[in-house]
Amino acid sequence: MAPDVLEQTERTRLRRLREKGSYERDTINAVLDAMPLAHIGYVMNGTPSVLPTLQWREGGHVYWHGSSASRALRAMKGQQVCMTVSILDGFVLARSALHHSVNQRSVMIFGEAEQITDTDAKNARMKAMFDHMFPGRWDILRPMQSQESKATAVFRMPLTEASAKLRDAQPADDEADYALPIWAGVVPVSLQLGAPVSDPRNLAQVTPPSHLGHIRIG
Repeated sequence: MAPDVLEQTERTRLRRLREKGSYERDTINAVLDAMPLAHIGYVMNGTPSVLPTLQWREGGHVYWHGSSASRALRAMKGQQVCMTVSILDGFVLARSALHHSVNQRSVMIFGEAEQITDTDAKNARMKAMFDHMFPGRWDILRPMQSQESKATAVFRMPLTEASAKLRDAQPADDEADYALPIWAGVVPVSLQLGAPVSDPRNLAQVTPPSHLGHIRIG
């Protein structure tokens, strides 16, 4: 059974503002499950680069996918990478410029990017991505074709070296500044799903499926 609290490493240990850090697996999982957009840092031809992509979690691993022809994914294969996932929850306005901040939830993961090459396993991971992001949609789609599977690369990384950083609080001003006639507080920020916009080329008899109401983010 995976430990409830991950071991801190030189790469995941917070040096500053340690009280905002968390190594609890449930906290890390909650951030990953709430935000599919991730950024992956890697090195290609000696140059540091960052790839924005979608991620999803299954158990103790985080997954991502892309084109098999992607130079970025080829550079990641078998190499050490760093994935970050962030959620902005609010702007924190203080009484001094120094103490302005943001309320946020974020996760940083280090590990080796492992490519999944077995076709059945890769297709199963793609279905898991849809089941997480668009519950109920995979089963109404036409089956994935063999050339589409070949054109898709799927990677994973274990959630063994990771940490979360969280802030959910009012401004922390210098004590003397609380007497100043300056408004301070939090401006909440949230992601919101809008009403579905139908493709104009939908067949006339096609109506929006009920599973659109199951999509969640943030």
